[in-house]
Order: sequence, then structure tokens, then C-alpha cells
Amino acid sequence: MSVYTTEIASDKIPSDNVIHQRLLAAYYQAKPFIKGDLLELGCGEGRGVELLAPHADSYIGIDKIKTVIDNLEKKYPDYQFMSGVFPPFPFEDNSFDCIVTFQVIEHVKDDEGFIREIYRVLKPGGTAMISTPNRKMTLSRNPWHEREYTADELTKLCKKHFNKVEMKGVAGNEKVLSYHERNRASVQRIMRYDFFDLQHKLPAGMLRIPYDILNRMNRNKLKSTDDELVKSITVDDFSLSDQDEQNLDLFCFITK
Repeated sequence: MSVYTTEIASDKIPSDNVIHQRLLAAYYQAKPFIKGDLLELGCGEGRGVELLAPHADSYIGIDKIKTVIDNLEKKYPDYQFMSGVFPPFPFEDNSFDCIVTFQVIEHVKDDEGFIREIYRVLKPGGTAMISTPNRKMTLSRNPWHEREYTADELTKLCKKHFNKVEMKGVAGNEKVLSYHERNRASVQRIMRYDFFDLQHKLPAGMLRIPYDILNRMNRNKLKSTDDELVKSITVDDFSLSDQDEQNLDLFCFITK
């Protein structure tokens, strides 16, 4: 069983390609830094397992969706997977040399507890890599997210527990930014009908279904109006950048 909402972008849905490549780019950026015992918090359907796990001595992936974890266990019998909601993490102190958690922290209610637990399970000298949407580039409220961050906000959060915090970002080239601006214009046309600013006033639970329907319609429309652009974007159109408000995602290194 696969889980495909617009929040879980799929390489099997053509209109999701730009988002899928953007999410995949984080794994490519992380690959040179992978070492030792690796933990992935929020592994999803395993987008990055084949990229990262072979570079580690061991790999554990954890996610809350049990059916997805069951599928990963069958697909990758050499690696370890578990289902669970976090924080806390079901691991001993000082267990991992490296942790990756991509597009996860924005979903976690206790984000400070999440960072504190990352510190606890990292070995001394170990590094965690976090990616999350850059709020400066967000097009509308996402009701699936507990919150989103600016670079300064995420840095401040991480510095509550880590002395060494390096903020970077995932940037897109001209093709990616062209798609992003078309997406922005399309979303703004939809938002014109939100006369009472309900996206910011209604509880998140009431917004998730309409958000998902409109988001899917919007992605399909962007693909139909410029199919070649949507199809042509790959991970090579994204890069790891210094901190910049134009970065699509924040990419943070924190070292114990």
C-alpha cells in the first residue's frame, strides 16, 4: 500500500515531479556527510534509503505509518525499520554517528523535545542534518504543518541544545524558480476567493481535505500548462547554498 497525498510527493505521479526532486535533493546533499551508524527520523516510503544507507555502517529508519514500514522491511531486508511516533526516540544515549531528518520537524508538536532527543542519541562528534521548508518562500498555510521556520528561528531552536549549528539551504536554479513563481501566481489566484482569510483562522483539521484537493488540482494545472518544464526538473537543478531568504528549504547541520 502506498500513501499519496500532496504532502507525500510521489515519483509515480507526474505532477509531483518538481516536489519529489526537491525532496530527493536533500538526500544527495547529505550523502557526502554520511558515516558510521545512521538514523533517519521520518523515513517515509524510503526515498533516500538507497542513496544513504550504503554509505553507513548501519541504517535505521523510523516513521509513524506502519504499513509503509512493513513495505520497507520487505524491500530492504538488510536494513532496520520501525514504526513509532516521536519524540522521544526508542534508542540509548550516544547511539548514532549521523542522523538525517528531512521535511519532518515542521510536523512535530514538541520541536524542542525533538532537537533535545537528537542531541541525546547522537554520539559525541556526531552530526544531524535537518531540512524543512523556508517560511520566507511558503505560498500558503499548510495545515499539515505544526509550524514553519525562518533560518534564524530554526538556528535559535537548535542552539538551545547544540553549540555547533551551521545553517545552509536548498536552492533552485532558474528553471526551479520559474516553476516556483508560476506556482505562486496560481496559488494567489486561488487565494483571491478566501475573502475571510479562513486559511489562517480555521483549525488545521478542517483545512486538510480542501487543501489537499486544491493542491492536487494546482499541481495538475501547472503540469498541463507547461509539461516540459515540470518533466525536465531533476535533482541537478537544486544545490546546497549558503543561508539566503530565497532558499526553498532550510538545511541545517548540528554537531554534538
